[in-house]
Parts: sequence; C-alpha cells; structure tokens
Amino acid sequence: MAYPFFSLSKSHRVAPIDFAAGDVAIRVEAVPDHGMATIWDADILIWAASQIVEARDAGLNTSRLMAATPYEILTFIGRGVSLRDYQRLKAALDRLQSTTVSTTIRQPAEGRRHRFSWINEWQERTDRTGRPDGIELIVPDWFYRAVLDDALVLTIDRAYFDLTGGLDRWLYRIVRKHGGRQSAGWRFDFRHLHQKSGSLSPFKRFAFELRDIIRRQPLPGYTLFLEVEISGRMLLAFEPSRPCGKPVEGLVLSGTRTIVPSGTRPSCYREPESPLSYGRKSRNRALNLESNQDSNLEERARDVENIADRHGEAGADPVPTPQHPLGEKPGGQR
Repeated sequence: MAYPFFSLSKSHRVAPIDFAAGDVAIRVEAVPDHGMATIWDADILIWAASQIVEARDAGLNTSRLMAATPYEILTFIGRGVSLRDYQRLKAALDRLQSTTVSTTIRQPAEGRRHRFSWINEWQERTDRTGRPDGIELIVPDWFYRAVLDDALVLTIDRAYFDLTGGLDRWLYRIVRKHGGRQSAGWRFDFRHLHQKSGSLSPFKRFAFELRDIIRRQPLPGYTLFLEVEISGRMLLAFEPSRPCGKPVEGLVLSGTRTIVPSGTRPSCYREPESPLSYGRKSRNRALNLESNQDSNLEERARDVENIADRHGEAGADPVPTPQHPLGEKPGGQR
C-alpha cells in the first residue's frame, strides 16, 4: 500500500517505475501492447484478497487458482455490468498479467529480488455447450503468501471504490497504511510523497494536486491538513476522522429556534478545523518508524515525521472499522 506498484493515471503508460529507499527496491515494467497496470486495475487484486481471506476464515482450502463470473468481480468493486464494463475488466486482467514487478520486499537475503506479474495467467471459461461461464485466474505466490499472513493484511473502507482520482486512491492507501495505530496521525513531506507515488507528473503539478485533495477532503475515515514549516517546506498531515463530525453549514434554516431547550442531545455537527498550520510546535516530533519499518529508514527519517499528539502524548486508538483487505502493514490488523 505504501509503495509505487501501479500507474496512477488511466492513460497508457509504458515508462517503468523505479523506486529505491534503503534496502527496499522496486521496478515495475509494462509492455507497449497493454501498458502498465493501473491503481483501478488493482481493485481486482482487492477482490482476490477478500476471497482468499474469506475462504480461509471459513475453514476452506485456499489456492492461487481462483474462479468467478465477471458479474461477481464487477459488482464487488463497484463497477457497472454492461458489455463495456466486461471489456474493461478483460483489459484490466491483460494489464495485470503483462505488468512485471521486481522487488526486494519480503526477501530473506539482502539485495535479493523477487520477480512476478500481478496475475500469472487468466482465461475465460466455457460450459459444455461452449457458452461463457466465467473467468479463471492465478495470482502470484508473492501476493498469495502476503494475503495469508495476518500481519500483512489491512482492511479498507468500502468508499475507497468510489474514489475517482488515481492520486486520491494512492493517497488513501498510504494514509490507511500508516493510520492504524496513531490517533494523533502522521505527516509527510510533499517531495517524499512525490518520490513514493511513482507519478510521472513534475513535482510542481504533484504538489498542486495534493493541495486540491486537502481542499476537497475525499478520503473516507481521515482528515487531511497542509502544514508549512518556517523554512517553507510543505507537509501533508492526516488524522483519523472523528466518528461524529459533520462540518457546520454556513446558513441557518429559516425558523430555527434561538433557544435550545434543556436536555437537548449534543449536536453531531462541529466547526471545521483549519486545514493549515505554520508549524508552531514547541518541540521536535517523533519519527514515523514504528508503522513503516520497511521504507522509513533512518537515513530518510527527516522526510517522514510523526505528528505529536496535541495533548503531548502519542495515541494508539484504532481507526474506524473498514471493510475490505488491501496491502500490507507490519503488525497490522484485518
């Protein structure tokens, strides 16, 4: 979830993704015929992970070979079921099968790489009469073993599938990856996020899009903030949203009573917090090392910092209960 494995654009991408930080190295390559797998194509992997986990929890045998109808996959990931949607599903399967990943993540020996495609192979099934009868696909061993490891599976909010922007989706994944333990949230340097996204956009454009996301607040379960240090360095900060916290509307309905009767229950509405602060903290912040052991190494710790708890102590409250498995998180939850 915290690494650049997919293209964030729906446009045809062939340029490879190269990422290196500490002992973590990733290279993602695509073929011209299909292009690189996108973050929307990754929804199929979320479906696959959910099926594997559900079968395991039900005491059933699991395997890397999976079978389903296009209708089952499309409805799970919130897509339509028209002929065009079926064609897009097949194109997504082609991109996942033809995109290759080479990474050192979860390899026992330093510098050793594991190379795989997101789908080893897939085919359309037919019944005895030759009529279409669903799809079979085989997920790679690297992905399958990660899904079966409770420590590497993290659930996501169902509303994730409603996010339309590639950067929105990627940012939710990285925020969800880091947001499982710290109720006080985290913060990240804009340039660090740009590097970690694998985006082809120049940094200036990337920073503009991040500020727009902060303005729109589209991520389910989290509130985003822009912090600017005295030096001018921009940071994106986030905190888990309060269970009850609709912003106050600017207009009051005509006829609203001016006196609140005694015993009235507290309102679920609150005044929105300012999305901007200028780093007026009185002490250094701790580092984001605990929940991102793979990538936030000491040599890069200056780029990834923890938001200190506003009461002077880091919290550990869990985030709101999500819905579907996705990605990996050291010591995470399912």
